[in-house]
Amino acid sequence: MEMQWWIWLVFGIVLILLELVLPTFFIIWFGIGAVLVSLIALAAPSLHLDMQVLLWALFSSGTTLLWFKLLKRKQPDVRWTADSVIGEVGLLVNSVSPFEKGRVRFQKQILGNEEWVCVAASDISSGERVRLVAIEGNTARVIRA
Repeated sequence: MEMQWWIWLVFGIVLILLELVLPTFFIIWFGIGAVLVSLIALAAPSLHLDMQVLLWALFSSGTTLLWFKLLKRKQPDVRWTADSVIGEVGLLVNSVSPFEKGRVRFQKQILGNEEWVCVAASDISSGERVRLVAIEGNTARVIRA
Protein backbone atom coordinates (compact mmCIF):
# COMPACT_ATOMS: atom_id res chain seq x y z
CA MET A 1 0.00 0.00 0.00
CA GLU A 2 1.36 3.38 -0.99
CA MET A 3 0.35 6.59 0.67
CA GLN A 4 0.14 9.70 -1.46
CA TRP A 5 2.58 12.51 -0.67
CA TRP A 6 -0.18 15.08 -0.20
CA ILE A 7 -1.70 13.06 2.68
CA TRP A 8 1.56 13.51 4.61
CA LEU A 9 1.52 17.22 3.77
CA VAL A 10 -2.05 17.65 5.03
CA PHE A 11 -1.24 15.58 8.13
CA GLY A 12 1.81 17.74 8.83
CA ILE A 13 -0.07 21.01 8.36
CA VAL A 14 -2.88 19.78 10.63
CA LEU A 15 -0.33 18.93 13.35
CA ILE A 16 1.38 22.29 13.00
CA LEU A 17 -1.99 24.07 13.22
CA LEU A 18 -2.92 21.91 16.20
CA GLU A 19 0.09 23.41 17.96
CA LEU A 20 -1.67 26.78 17.80
CA VAL A 21 -4.61 25.33 19.74
CA LEU A 22 -2.55 23.23 22.18
CA PRO A 23 0.50 25.32 23.09
CA THR A 24 2.73 22.40 24.12
CA PHE A 25 5.53 23.23 21.67
CA PHE A 26 5.93 19.52 21.09
CA ILE A 27 3.40 18.60 18.40
CA ILE A 28 5.01 20.98 15.91
CA TRP A 29 8.03 18.67 15.53
CA PHE A 30 5.79 15.78 14.44
CA GLY A 31 4.15 18.12 11.93
CA ILE A 32 7.53 19.16 10.56
CA GLY A 33 8.48 15.47 10.31
CA ALA A 34 5.32 14.76 8.30
CA VAL A 35 6.00 17.67 5.94
CA LEU A 36 9.55 16.37 5.38
CA VAL A 37 8.17 12.89 4.60
CA SER A 38 5.73 14.44 2.11
CA LEU A 39 8.65 16.10 0.30
CA ILE A 40 10.54 12.81 0.15
CA ALA A 41 7.41 10.92 -0.98
CA LEU A 42 6.93 13.52 -3.71
CA ALA A 43 10.52 13.01 -4.91
CA ALA A 44 10.37 9.20 -4.62
CA PRO A 45 6.79 8.07 -5.40
CA SER A 46 7.62 4.35 -5.06
CA LEU A 47 8.40 4.69 -1.32
CA HIS A 48 6.37 2.16 0.67
CA LEU A 49 4.18 3.03 3.64
CA ASP A 50 6.37 1.29 6.22
CA MET A 51 9.41 3.28 5.07
CA GLN A 52 7.37 6.50 5.14
CA VAL A 53 6.26 5.84 8.72
CA LEU A 54 9.84 5.02 9.70
CA LEU A 55 11.06 8.26 8.12
CA TRP A 56 8.33 10.19 9.91
CA ALA A 57 9.37 8.72 13.25
CA LEU A 58 13.04 9.49 12.56
CA PHE A 59 12.39 13.05 11.38
CA SER A 60 10.04 13.75 14.27
CA SER A 61 12.49 12.40 16.82
CA GLY A 62 15.40 14.17 15.17
CA THR A 63 13.75 17.58 15.09
CA THR A 64 12.56 17.16 18.68
CA LEU A 65 16.04 16.23 19.88
CA LEU A 66 17.58 19.02 17.85
CA TRP A 67 15.29 21.53 19.53
CA PHE A 68 15.75 20.31 23.09
CA LYS A 69 19.50 19.68 22.88
CA LEU A 70 20.88 22.37 20.61
CA LEU A 71 18.50 25.23 20.01
CA LYS A 72 16.67 25.68 23.31
CA ARG A 73 18.47 27.80 25.94
CA LYS A 74 19.47 25.72 28.91
CA GLN A 75 19.06 28.07 31.88
CA PRO A 76 18.37 31.77 32.26
CA ASP A 77 21.40 33.98 32.81
CA VAL A 78 21.65 34.23 36.62
CA ARG A 79 24.00 37.20 36.45
CA TRP A 80 21.03 39.48 35.93
CA THR A 81 18.71 38.23 38.66
CA ALA A 82 18.22 39.77 42.10
CA ASP A 83 19.08 36.47 43.82
CA SER A 84 22.58 36.51 42.34
CA VAL A 85 23.54 39.79 44.02
CA ILE A 86 22.24 39.16 47.53
CA GLY A 87 25.08 39.55 50.02
CA GLU A 88 27.01 42.24 48.13
CA VAL A 89 28.65 44.84 50.36
CA GLY A 90 28.36 48.55 49.62
CA LEU A 91 29.11 51.95 51.17
CA LEU A 92 26.23 54.02 52.52
CA VAL A 93 26.30 57.44 50.82
CA ASN A 94 23.29 58.94 52.64
CA SER A 95 22.19 57.78 56.08
CA VAL A 96 19.18 55.51 56.33
CA SER A 97 16.60 54.91 59.07
CA PRO A 98 13.42 52.86 59.31
CA PHE A 99 11.31 55.81 58.10
CA GLU A 100 13.84 57.52 55.80
CA LYS A 101 15.37 56.23 52.59
CA GLY A 102 19.09 56.50 52.00
CA ARG A 103 21.50 55.78 49.16
CA VAL A 104 24.07 53.02 48.89
CA ARG A 105 26.95 52.74 46.41
CA PHE A 106 28.34 49.36 45.41
CA GLN A 107 31.85 48.75 44.10
CA LYS A 108 30.51 46.92 41.05
CA GLN A 109 27.22 47.42 39.24
CA ILE A 110 24.23 45.66 40.75
CA LEU A 111 21.65 44.95 38.03
CA GLY A 112 22.99 47.84 35.97
CA ASN A 113 23.36 50.50 38.70
CA GLU A 114 26.21 51.34 41.05
CA GLU A 115 24.08 53.51 43.33
CA TRP A 116 20.72 52.45 44.77
CA VAL A 117 18.01 53.96 46.94
CA CYS A 118 17.96 51.85 50.08
CA VAL A 119 15.88 51.11 53.17
CA ALA A 120 16.87 49.50 56.47
CA ALA A 121 15.21 48.30 59.65
CA SER A 122 17.60 50.27 61.88
CA ASP A 123 19.47 53.59 61.82
CA ILE A 124 22.71 53.42 59.85
CA SER A 125 24.82 56.53 59.35
CA SER A 126 26.49 57.48 56.08
CA GLY A 127 29.97 56.14 55.48
CA GLU A 128 29.24 52.70 56.99
CA ARG A 129 29.45 49.45 55.09
CA VAL A 130 26.13 47.69 54.48
CA ARG A 131 25.16 44.29 53.08
CA LEU A 132 22.41 43.83 50.49
CA VAL A 133 19.70 41.47 51.75
CA ALA A 134 16.93 42.01 49.18
CA ILE A 135 15.93 43.96 46.08
CA GLU A 136 12.35 45.22 46.31
CA GLY A 137 11.40 46.83 43.03
CA ASN A 138 13.95 49.60 42.53
CA THR A 139 14.92 49.80 46.21
CA ALA A 140 17.65 47.87 47.98
CA ARG A 141 17.05 46.53 51.50
CA VAL A 142 20.31 46.63 53.48
CA ILE A 143 21.66 45.76 56.93
CA ARG A 144 24.83 46.84 58.71
CA ALA A 145 27.74 44.74 57.44
